[in-house]
Amino acid sequence: MECDKFGRISRQLIDKNPYWKYYVDEYRLPNGNIGKYYHIETNGSVMIVPILDNGLFLMTRQYRYLDKRYSYEFPGGGIKSGDTVEEAALAELIEETGAVPSVIEFIGKFNPFNGVTSEICNVFYAKISNFVEQRLDESEEIEVMKFSLNDIVNMIKTGEIYDGMTISAFTIYYVSQILTKK
Repeated sequence: MECDKFGRISRQLIDKNPYWKYYVDEYRLPNGNIGKYYHIETNGSVMIVPILDNGLFLMTRQYRYLDKRYSYEFPGGGIKSGDTVEEAALAELIEETGAVPSVIEFIGKFNPFNGVTSEICNVFYAKISNFVEQRLDESEEIEVMKFSLNDIVNMIKTGEIYDGMTISAFTIYYVSQILTKK
C-alpha cells in the first residue's frame, strides 16, 4: 500500500541517464519542518540465477570501479525503458554470460536500498541449455565462472561474494527452490 505520509512539497531533477533519475525532494518532516530527501528512481532491475545441467551455477567476475576490486555476481542489470522484466532478464543473461535458457522463471523481488532508491529488482531462476557469444557493453569486462551451491555459500560467508544484490537473489533462489523442496 502506498501513501504520502510526509507530503512532498517540491521535486527537482538533478541528473538522469537511461537507467535512473536522481532527484531532491522538499517534504514535510514529522515535526512540521521542511526537509530535503535525495533519492533515485529507476525502471527497476533484474538478477538471474543461472544453473547448468550438472548443478553448477554461472556467475560473473567483474571489476567494480567504486570498490576498486573484483566482484562475483549473478548476471543482472537495469531495465531499459520499453522492456518488460522478462525481456530484460533474458537480455542481461545472454549479454553477460552468453547463456541461453531452456527455462527462465520469475522467483521473487526486492528493493536493494529502500532509503535511497525506488528500484525493485526482479529475480529469475534460469536452467541453461545452450551458449552463444557474450554481448558485453563497452564498459564491461566480464569473466564467466562456475560454482557449486556449497562454493557460493562459503564465498558469501567469507565475504568473497560481497555484492548485496547477488546475496539477495541467492537468498530468494535458496528459499524458493531449496527450502520449499525439502
